[in-house]
This record gives sequence, C-alpha cells and structure tokens, in this order.
Amino acid sequence: MIRSELKVAVRKAKVSDSEALAKIHAESWRHAYRGIIPHSHLECMIRRRGVQAWRESVRTEGHLLVLEAAGVIAGYATCGAARHGGRHKGEIYEIYLAPHYQGLGLGEYLFEGCRHQLDQRRLNGLIVWALTDNTLAADFYYRRGGRPVARSTERFGKTVLSKTGYGFD
Repeated sequence: MIRSELKVAVRKAKVSDSEALAKIHAESWRHAYRGIIPHSHLECMIRRRGVQAWRESVRTEGHLLVLEAAGVIAGYATCGAARHGGRHKGEIYEIYLAPHYQGLGLGEYLFEGCRHQLDQRRLNGLIVWALTDNTLAADFYYRRGGRPVARSTERFGKTVLSKTGYGFD
C-alpha cells in the first residue's frame, strides 16, 4: 500500500484498542530487539504487557496515542514529562509501529502527535531514548533532527546494553 492511499489518524487510545496494542507491542518489540535484548528477557517483557496490562495502561496513561491507518491500529506512542532532569522537559517513552507498517513514513505521525501533546503541556525540549544497537530507531530520530545528547546503560540479566538519548530543542 502506498502511504498517500492511506487515511491516517492519531488519537488517544481507548480501552477497546487493548487487544490491538498488545499485538503491536509483541510484534514490534520482537522485530526491533531480536538479537539485541537476550531472548528470555525480551519474551518476559512482552508477556508482562498482555491485553489486561494494556487495558490498565489505557485507563491510567494520560498520553497513550494510537495511529490508525485505513481504520486499523498500526502503532502506538507514549509521552510525558522527562524522567531524568536536564534541559529537555518532555520525553517520548515509546513509539512503535507494527512491522508491516514500518518504512512508510507513518512513524512521523506518531512522533508529531507526541510533540503536540508535549507542547500542549508546555514541556519544552524533547528527549527520546533508544538502545544504541537499535540502528532503525537511531536513524528515525536522526532524520527528525534528534542528536545524541546523553548516554546510559540498561541491564538485562548479565547483559548490559548502551542507550542513547536523542535530544530535540
């Protein structure tokens, strides 16, 4: 399908989206992190966010956005106040598309939806963290003007992975 043929909308998530969100989460995380995060840890992280967990997230998360493409939920994003101090006051916590919707330019809609939400809350400056080995994410953020501004690590059992914070002013 060509992007221009898709009717695209970004909106706040509803409880009725929970099943689709759980499926997209599992598919996109396996696609993004297979070979990066140790398999057993990745699968455990995915299992913890099943349909019931997504129902609860939709009920309590104020800024959980979904992207609809041709009436089908194709991705999601979460954003809010930056979790770490610094000059960037807003943060995109997650932004994921189902693998078959990647590469069509649809992630930009979610990204801009988050920026709009953060602007509405007057959270100036944006940071988003990605595992350094996730080159697809790094390329996505770089193309949107993000530049590495911070580094950190995250532990998955005995494996320690590097993370990069991409800043947007």
